Amino acid sequence: MPFTLQLPDEYGSTFLLNTYHFYLTSTSRRASGVAYPAPYASDEQIAKNPKAFTFNCAQRAHANFIENQPSFLGALAISGLRFPMASAVLGATWAFGRLAYVIGYTSSAGPKGRVFGFLVSALSDNALRLMAMYASVMYVMDQ
Repeated sequence: MPFTLQLPDEYGSTFLLNTYHFYLTSTSRRASGVAYPAPYASDEQIAKNPKAFTFNCAQRAHANFIENQPSFLGALAISGLRFPMASAVLGATWAFGRLAYVIGYTSSAGPKGRVFGFLVSALSDNALRLMAMYASVMYVMDQ
């Protein structure tokens, strides 16, 4: 039996945000002098060059983003089938929170700078997950 899935017009993308993370990480890597394939700067490299600490922050923020993006996109897709406008707003809020997260994390505040972005993205992500669970149950119950 064929299955057709029509996505609402409100669906957007977080791919540009991932590109921004990539840009911050690669420019920070270049400025820090941390060579590939090292994923992070060592304590010795940080002691010699403070930009190595910024690279570590950018690298960790990017890793955290790509760790969370798949489950966010799944929740966004499922909740958006039943609640397209609310999901679009929460999706945009999540993207804003993740942008604030990386900007704060790579600022002079370091890891403490990520807290505001974390709170914004976590609240919107949890709301999307609850909506996705509800939407899933309603689809299973055929309502």
